[in-house]
Amino acid sequence: MNKWPSLKQLHYLVTLHETRHFSEAAERCFVSQSTLSKGIQNLEELIGCPLYEKKDKKSPLVFTHAGEMVVLQGRELLAKGQDLVELGRLCQGGEMQGQLKVGCIPTIAPFLLCDLVQEVNQRFPQLNMLLREDTTTNLLAALRQGELDVLILALPVDIDGMESRIVGSDPFRMIISRNQADSIKVPIRYADLPDESVFLLEREHCLTEHAVSACKLTDKEKINPFSATSLHTLVQMVANGLGTTFIPQMAIDHGLIENQNLVVVDPPGKQAHRHIGLVWRPSSSRVSTFNQLADVVSGLL
Repeated sequence: MNKWPSLKQLHYLVTLHETRHFSEAAERCFVSQSTLSKGIQNLEELIGCPLYEKKDKKSPLVFTHAGEMVVLQGRELLAKGQDLVELGRLCQGGEMQGQLKVGCIPTIAPFLLCDLVQEVNQRFPQLNMLLREDTTTNLLAALRQGELDVLILALPVDIDGMESRIVGSDPFRMIISRNQADSIKVPIRYADLPDESVFLLEREHCLTEHAVSACKLTDKEKINPFSATSLHTLVQMVANGLGTTFIPQMAIDHGLIENQNLVVVDPPGKQAHRHIGLVWRPSSSRVSTFNQLADVVSGLL
């Protein structure tokens, strides 16, 4: 008869990997340190190889290559186990009840989440949304590991086999200081702009790739080497007459450039825009919940 690792053992190992400390991992798992150690030892015996290097207590805990692989697959199994538990709630008629962990990127979150929370609280008072703002890469990793249930992202982007639904589009606009606007011909041509006059976000933000692609910016000489960390930083740089940048329409609609003495113009590129979409695990049993949430987001957009 085959013996299988338990989800509890995998939970112990994943938590130990996160904390790198037995006592802290045991505390987070609400068990004694001996219980956690025994569970991981049994897991090693089942797999047939050590999962971490046995050193003295003062040395940092280092996982073996096999241990790293088990942790990686363990996170995915724990996420699927969580999806099974959620299935029970659905069977009890709780599609829009309980806790829903939602991730959103920084170029959408400030301009959508406040309205979204208010709308959800009004329409689904029994649904408790927990929000996390982070980059696309980090949010997708958290989704795969079961730390989040659903994401609100700008598409297209590589979602690594996850399910998605587009709920709307968000046009790109260009902004320039009013003092410089007189020297810029409209419609804008990149050839008319000075070199290094287009400011962008850091590459961690997918808005940069989306804007450059949608707005047909192919001349790298026009891009300033400085990268901003937020849309607010970009706006301040343009407002001070340093150049121009791309801003999503939803940010403009929510007052990002108010009182900044800026001019808004259409960028090159036919109907330049990004798609807004929801993304979730294929194994999730809460697809109906995500679709209802998507309807709300679509209405707000």
